[in-house]
Amino acid sequence: MSLESTKADDIAVVIEEAIVSGELAPGSVLRQEQLSERFGVSRTPVREALRRLAALGLVSFEPNRGVRVRTLTHHDLREAFMVRAELEALVTEIAAQKMTPEALAELEECEKRFARLTKEMRSHEPGGGRRSLMSDWMRANHAFHDVLYRVADVPYIESVAKAARRTFSGPAVWAPSDDHLDHLYERNQAEHRAIRQALAAGSVAGARELAHEHVMHSFELLTTILEHVGSDWASKT
Repeated sequence: MSLESTKADDIAVVIEEAIVSGELAPGSVLRQEQLSERFGVSRTPVREALRRLAALGLVSFEPNRGVRVRTLTHHDLREAFMVRAELEALVTEIAAQKMTPEALAELEECEKRFARLTKEMRSHEPGGGRRSLMSDWMRANHAFHDVLYRVADVPYIESVAKAARRTFSGPAVWAPSDDHLDHLYERNQAEHRAIRQALAAGSVAGARELAHEHVMHSFELLTTILEHVGSDWASKT
């Protein structure tokens, strides 16, 4: 691998993390000359990094406007979650047939961490630490599912599923909890436990169905949060 290619990889990772963390908001313009200066490189690896991000659907090249962080519509989000639901259901089905006691124990630890963070987030008030807490919650959620990806050992399916997952991870999107949102967070947490229990019981079909429902319920949770914070995404189709 060439040095230019390695630099492009590093730049793409940094920009991707900024996008999915909410540091770079949808619609933000990415200027190649500024990125070249920031990373201390020529424009060649910057252009390559941006092409890779465009292939992931995170940015778009617009004629005479440069490169923009993609603005997602309701339809975009729903489509991404539908893809995730199908693929994560498949991954869970495959993992169920390969599950080991060690993997189940790891899932339980991930589940407990996610439960702790969910409880903390449900009681969190606006102010300092909000973005950090939401980021930790998202990572804990992904960690649970990543155990299943590892057990299933299906690299291509994993790459496609995670590309869909990457479409929207926005830890910056948070809203104070009310009764309805509280219920959705609680259901989201409980579904991790139900998936683990189905896997422990050897219920392949049950685990698959629960995984599919869980992803689509996550879409409901996300859209409810966005409605709470007054995002205008819901008016876009």
